[in-house]
Amino acid sequence: MTKGKELSQQDVIELVEAAQGGDQNAFGQLVDAYQDKIYGYLSRMLSDPHEAEDVAQETFVRAYKSLGRFRGASSFHTWLYRIASNLAIDVARRRKRQDNGVYSLDAPVDVGDDEYERDLPDESQAPEQLTEQREVQQTVRAAVMELPEKLRDVMVLYELQGESYEDISEILNVPLGTVKSRLFNARGQLKKRLQSMVDTGELQVG
Repeated sequence: MTKGKELSQQDVIELVEAAQGGDQNAFGQLVDAYQDKIYGYLSRMLSDPHEAEDVAQETFVRAYKSLGRFRGASSFHTWLYRIASNLAIDVARRRKRQDNGVYSLDAPVDVGDDEYERDLPDESQAPEQLTEQREVQQTVRAAVMELPEKLRDVMVLYELQGESYEDISEILNVPLGTVKSRLFNARGQLKKRLQSMVDTGELQVG
């Protein structure tokens, strides 16, 4: 995925209108602008970069086919996220039925007062420190992906993608209070699970 150009709100409106009029180049500019965010979201929801790329492409295909029905009731970027979210949930549910294993994430997750960093380790650290850090990363990834789909979606959108409560409300088509409640529950479940793993020695932090 290539880095897209930042567009102003007015740029987006004009490009959407042009694309609705049949201008494929305008839609291509929208894809360039949003593909990194959509891919980043999907890679965190699905953990498989190849599958995430396929679903990202499907997101834009569906967006293009449905563009005539987009009326601007929500922003274009939240509309795209809604398509991507629905596709990601479909894939996750299919995986669950097939029992294909554990999901993972590759970005930090805020679990309340503490943040467990899951970026690539600093290679300047000693080998034993790198091993411990990777083990923590893997444990946190698995814990996040074991959250129920609705809680995981809110967690990824808010904590990892940086979306606002209001935008998440539009993306998931749920009330603002539901977004806040799901995020609260997601943090609580994640913190509880991680703390229990710390207590049993399965997870070493600090």
